[in-house]
Amino acid sequence: MPTPSIITLDVREDFRAGKGPCDKIQNALDQVGPDATLRLLVPFEPVPLFALAAAKGFTHSATRSPEGHWEVRFTHSPAANPAIAIPAAPLTAGGCGCSETVPTEILDVDARGLEPPQPMVQILEALSTLPAHAALRARTDRRPVHLHPLLEARGFKGTSEEQSDGSFVTHIRRA
Repeated sequence: MPTPSIITLDVREDFRAGKGPCDKIQNALDQVGPDATLRLLVPFEPVPLFALAAAKGFTHSATRSPEGHWEVRFTHSPAANPAIAIPAAPLTAGGCGCSETVPTEILDVDARGLEPPQPMVQILEALSTLPAHAALRARTDRRPVHLHPLLEARGFKGTSEEQSDGSFVTHIRRA
């Protein structure tokens, strides 16, 4: 009996850079033979991808590392019936849940009280691990004028609103 091969695909840096690796993931799934496993490393649990993979005849197991990233293993399932594996959640235009259009979770970063450039650093670090289905709400003491070009370069868009106390709230989501 042949030893199953493991194909590893690490897309954590793609997400940190604001790139959508959906095509890369889809292509990797298409390359997995019956005696192989795709080991996917991602910064969040890619729940919409599970339904897509099931529709292609895969089962999965997902574990979260102590560092907070996820390892998902996809293997062919002889019991899977792709004809009846209907996605449980709507898939996005990218096809694998990598770029959700409606955030289902909002993460807060309170960077008030920090001296520049620390607020921007904290916000960008939080974005590097932001799940695809989430948005980020950042609170700062100053208008984050230098943040917006960096957001765009990473595939995000943000709007900043001045609050009654003179602080700012910036709502950030994937573009």
